[in-house]
Amino acid sequence: MTFADFKALHQRHQTEHLARHGHRLAERQEDSFDLTLFAVADFYAETWRSRGEDAVLFIHVFQKPAGLGEYLARVQLPRGL
Repeated sequence: MTFADFKALHQRHQTEHLARHGHRLAERQEDSFDLTLFAVADFYAETWRSRGEDAVLFIHVFQKPAGLGEYLARVQLPRGL
């Protein structure tokens, strides 16, 4: 799936796509939110949830490595990479 195709999806479908095809790289907290970073194809997606909740409030999608700054110390690559 391309960056543009993913962005065109409804958030519910984005969340489903991340669950099936995304590679979870890292997690962090900001204010009262739990954020999770995923790698998908040629882009990254960051899910925002209220702390302790399951429902995704927002998905931030980006391609530029500058968006990874807050995660670099937390990234865990899958075994074999």
